[in-house]
Amino acid sequence: MDNWRKSSYSGPGDGNECVEVAHSRTHRAVRDSKAPARATLVFPARAFTAFLGGLKNYSTVTDFARFRG
Repeated sequence: MDNWRKSSYSGPGDGNECVEVAHSRTHRAVRDSKAPARATLVFPARAFTAFLGGLKNYSTVTDFARFRG
């Protein structure tokens, strides 16, 4: 996947702590915008919808990062 998009919410005020998302017809991928060459999570498109639903409990990516340790 090479069509990565960074969140419009990422910027100097939040320390650029953000994720990038890419998609194909059948899959979605997520990676850390600060380390794009490192690990990437790839989901079937339907599973990605469930993943996003789980993130709605967190107000920011930083909150989610604190949760996962």
